[in-house]
Amino acid sequence: MTADRSPVPLAVETLARLRPEIAVPTYDRRSLRGSIVHVGVGGFHRSHLATYIHDLCRAGCRDWAIIGAGILPGDAAMADALGAQDHLYSLITRSASTESVEVIGSITAYHHASPRGDVLVEQIADPTTQIVSLTVTEGGYPVDDATGRYLPDSNVAGPESAFGLIARGLDMRRRRGGGPLTVVSCDNVMSNGSAARVATLGEAACINDRLEAWVSDSVTFPNSMVDRITPATANADREWLAQRFGLLDRWPVVTEPFRQWVIEDSFAGDRPPLEDVGVVVTADVEPYELMKLRLLNASHSCLAYLAALGEIKTVDAAIAHPALRKFVVAYLEREATPVLPPVAHVDIPQYSAALIDRFANPRIGDQIARLCLDGSSKLPKFVLPTLRAQLARGGPVALAALALAGWCEYLNGVTQNGTPIDHADDPLLDPALAHARASRSDPAAFLAFTEVFGTDLARPGRFRETFAHAVNLLRTQGVGPAVDAALRHDPIA
Repeated sequence: MTADRSPVPLAVETLARLRPEIAVPTYDRRSLRGSIVHVGVGGFHRSHLATYIHDLCRAGCRDWAIIGAGILPGDAAMADALGAQDHLYSLITRSASTESVEVIGSITAYHHASPRGDVLVEQIADPTTQIVSLTVTEGGYPVDDATGRYLPDSNVAGPESAFGLIARGLDMRRRRGGGPLTVVSCDNVMSNGSAARVATLGEAACINDRLEAWVSDSVTFPNSMVDRITPATANADREWLAQRFGLLDRWPVVTEPFRQWVIEDSFAGDRPPLEDVGVVVTADVEPYELMKLRLLNASHSCLAYLAALGEIKTVDAAIAHPALRKFVVAYLEREATPVLPPVAHVDIPQYSAALIDRFANPRIGDQIARLCLDGSSKLPKFVLPTLRAQLARGGPVALAALALAGWCEYLNGVTQNGTPIDHADDPLLDPALAHARASRSDPAAFLAFTEVFGTDLARPGRFRETFAHAVNLLRTQGVGPAVDAALRHDPIA
């Protein structure tokens, strides 16, 4: 007889049958304390916070495990996938030359809180819960980017929204005499803790004044910076895992070796010993936030739309394109770095060079389409602060202008070869498309999209002219010549 070599479905009872090269949890998951409730269990959460907590569990810490929650109808798929696998999943880590697979065990339960979130409200109120963390994307915060005020009429506000459910859970916790709690945002939002605080207080005020006061006194919202490139899982990843490692996982996660988490030391209740697993716990996160948002995230967004116009599908293929590589490197050196405050113990040129290497990793397969998501939320946070800082100092802006022109042309829906573009989701897609259409007769009309650009960038002047010139070059000559022209337009002083 020959041994059965068919792939093994992932579950607690099958861990002993997995191939020895697959690392599996050696801790007793039944003894873990479900003290973190995480809203938004996507790929990034499972490659980032969940792996740090997994490492704590491996080191013998039993006080921290994760209760996952999804609040969208589509999260039913994650509930089904994790539920069928005892909430285990595999982490596929790929560098340019190596790959490894590890089973992560730090998520011990998952609640699908849609269409009603009562189960999530109860979990937040549970005295065992010490932290509510969340990844709800840049567009998931009902907070005005310009004023920092709560937006009650936003499409991500209300009692069944992420922050509405958090506020309801906090109210139940308060009424039951529960202890203090920490809300940790893991989204790519500048001062994400502060934004989470504004959103939570706004929802709390809609419930009652007593809750708003209690949240102010008993809940903290530390700012944090998070980083790990994590592309969307593809069917090819599942097939590779089954064929190469003999493991059937309904929803594995693919990521890079690099990970980073910097968090403000501002916890209302118990705090996990995150520094034991490489997290930077500090009094001031802002310099790290600015570095990551204005270098990594900005580079991703600057690259995305130009790559899409060139019909390039993955980040590694985009950064291998000579003109696009020059574009990203020059943007980092000329426009982003000179207006970036210093970051303690970080060599910024070295960090930027490492970004290019990370983007070039051919084993990740990060999709350009993923980076094109939510442009109206991302660009004001990632690119426009650098642009405005350079305008204020009379510095170079041609590369940022080209990146924004790329977004405009992407919204117009046709690549440089005439292929129709399927637009990625965007919270302001309809007005974005309308302003892009208006730009067909007057390129600068796109800058009248005040929800993104405010009122300053549309005014007559150097940026308006530079932007219009970039749009015209993209339309008449294509991505490569437009990049070459932008590189010549603002020479290094």
